[in-house]
Amino acid sequence: MAQKVILVDDLDHSEGEDVARREFPLLNRTFAIDLSDANQQRLSEALAFIEQVLENAREVKQATRSKKAADTSPRLRGYTLTDVREWAREQGLDVPPRGKMADEVIEQFIAAHPDAAPEDASEDVTGKSGAEPVEAPAEVGAGV
Repeated sequence: MAQKVILVDDLDHSEGEDVARREFPLLNRTFAIDLSDANQQRLSEALAFIEQVLENAREVKQATRSKKAADTSPRLRGYTLTDVREWAREQGLDVPPRGKMADEVIEQFIAAHPDAAPEDASEDVTGKSGAEPVEAPAEVGAGV
């Protein structure tokens, strides 16, 4: 005696003679689901709607960060913050794996690597000018 296989609709869990395995394409992939004729009709309508939406939509690309842009610092010349982190760890300094680097660590790195100093020698590694402000001389005869 042969056993009868009863398929169950994956959406509404109904049983019926019209439930069958249905394959459908979506976004360059193929999916399979057990559906009754009524739910197959609903799926077909939904896919047609999605197709219409996709024809009128545009794909959004995920923004990416350039590793170079994310890892360089205007406070360093010729080195990256990754270089500073590696050096600091070799020196036994505690540095975060990502994010802001302490000014003191960068200052120590530049002291050990003078070629890493910023091109503008009048600025220190914190971006502050090392020179004292100079007042402009008063014009001779002004206010007479």
